[in-house]
Amino acid sequence: MGRTRFHKGHGTRNDFILVSDPEGLKPLTPEFVRRIADRRGGIGADGVIRAVRSGAVGDWDGDPNIWFMDYHNADGSVAEMCGNGLRVFARYLLQQQLVDTLEFDVATRAGVKHVEAHNHTISAQIGRAMVAGDSVRVDAGGRAWDATPVDVGNPHAVAFVASEELPALDLQHAPVWEPAERFPEGVNLEFAVVEGPDRLAMRVYERGVGETQSCGTGVVAVAAAYRAQHPGEGPVAVRVPGGDLRVDFRPEGAVLTGPAEIVGDGQFWY
Repeated sequence: MGRTRFHKGHGTRNDFILVSDPEGLKPLTPEFVRRIADRRGGIGADGVIRAVRSGAVGDWDGDPNIWFMDYHNADGSVAEMCGNGLRVFARYLLQQQLVDTLEFDVATRAGVKHVEAHNHTISAQIGRAMVAGDSVRVDAGGRAWDATPVDVGNPHAVAFVASEELPALDLQHAPVWEPAERFPEGVNLEFAVVEGPDRLAMRVYERGVGETQSCGTGVVAVAAAYRAQHPGEGPVAVRVPGGDLRVDFRPEGAVLTGPAEIVGDGQFWY
């Protein structure tokens, strides 16, 4: 029998389990991630984040002293980045007094990201969202749409649907896309509606997880796909089932702002 101390947090109801391993002595295994993230047999979460110093990450060649967000999907697979996870990770570092300023850098598999804490929200630099010129055909529950690939450090495909189609979407089962080889390692699929100028609503099916209440990089992908069709300079507001987020496009890349909180802690026995 073993035990691990954990914290639980969420950003617009996209929830995460956080574990501390500063020296990098306890790497996460797929089996452990699946067990602790299980909503009936474990604690339950969309993803698991290990807090580890960058210098203890084998293939990291940047600043060894900043914190590294070692992110894993609920199915145990490793992901490059997670926008809401990054903001919740920042709140965790602040709450645990592991950083001593309200602005700091976090290392991820998608590079170094800058975060800034406000009274009730966290802003995270996500980076450039690269909107592709091609499209894929996405089928969800027997209904199909053209979707635009967007690279946000991890892969996305954004389909704009009619307002009445969004709540009727069947996301209990994984949507499929053609051509399949466009995303050989899977893709996060977003379905979005334009509710007004610079105002969107979306649902998302995350690879390795399923439908979630929110997806930070997915929100950025949807906002970027919208901006590609509707040029402008102002922020884009995106409503997800779990709440509201804002995306600002700056010269250095997209910035995602929204609530992030730690809701509890405890010990997981396994």
